[in-house]
Amino acid sequence: MKTIVKPLLSALCLITLFACQPRSTENELSGATQGTTYHIKVVLPTSGNRQVTIESLRPLIEAVFSDIDIKLSNYRDDSEISRVNQQNTTQWITVSPEIVELVNIAQQVYERSDGCYDLTIKPLFDLWGFSKHQNRIPDDNEIKQTLLHVGMNRIEIDTANLRLRKKDPLLRIDLSSIAQGYTVDALSRLLEGQGIQNYLVEVGGEMKVKGRKANGNDWRVAIEKPTPYTQEVQRVLDIHQQAGTAIMTAGTYRNFFEDKGQSYSHILNPKTGRPVTHQLLSVTVLHDDPTWADAWDTALLCVGGEQARKIAESEHLKALMISRDGDALQEHMSSEFAHAEAQNR
Repeated sequence: MKTIVKPLLSALCLITLFACQPRSTENELSGATQGTTYHIKVVLPTSGNRQVTIESLRPLIEAVFSDIDIKLSNYRDDSEISRVNQQNTTQWITVSPEIVELVNIAQQVYERSDGCYDLTIKPLFDLWGFSKHQNRIPDDNEIKQTLLHVGMNRIEIDTANLRLRKKDPLLRIDLSSIAQGYTVDALSRLLEGQGIQNYLVEVGGEMKVKGRKANGNDWRVAIEKPTPYTQEVQRVLDIHQQAGTAIMTAGTYRNFFEDKGQSYSHILNPKTGRPVTHQLLSVTVLHDDPTWADAWDTALLCVGGEQARKIAESEHLKALMISRDGDALQEHMSSEFAHAEAQNR
């Protein structure tokens, strides 16, 4: 058995590697966080009373990462979401506004994706060994028993009182498919609160850009070709929309293992309890809100095929879907994505 954990090659690195845009004079911050890396480029304001420097931003950015980590990380036993999971109860549990917001968004996407986007998939994620990269193929009975404790419809949310209730005490919540989008959003809000209106925020390949580069050019973002052993560009997007755009990508080729010649993706179908087997390899979603984009790219990737295309259309999503077609790759753009691309030319 061979495990391949393909880290997200950040669009920032892709841009640098493939010379998608010329050298500019933005201020930059980068580092490691949430088991991956982050890169932030900003054009510091040159007017106003507030003195903002790259060094004054650093502790504020680190504080955002720290706060999100202690609340939303499924890899820390002492995080808030882990403590929620540890409580085998059907009583109401008071939680932070962040958890209420993310579970609320997830429930809406769950309902609109025919139940394919499901945060309660954590027991299955653990069963297949993806949580700790100790992969295994469970037997049918193990999957059947685990599915008894999976289902977003088994969570109740009390938004007004900031609490949730698990109808099944053994329900477990995994926020990893939405937390990075929320992190990008939180960092973007921080920068804008500091008077910064031109920036690129990227965490683990998930990003948001707003405004323009320091030289006045549009931001350019590279979409990775969904192949597991190479680092190539599939498409470059010119982002002309100045109000801010999130660019989120999910892929089956990034985290998987192989056994006896068969690949098993970490994208699990919560109905079957097994990795998806369709030919859709990656989904990129452009959206005003990074959190929603992060949920939708995973939801469409879970659904796959024609159903993913139909959902993208009915939800008016700007989605680029790349599928395997024999030995070739085939792109499909939702009508909203195609319209945005046409405007950017």
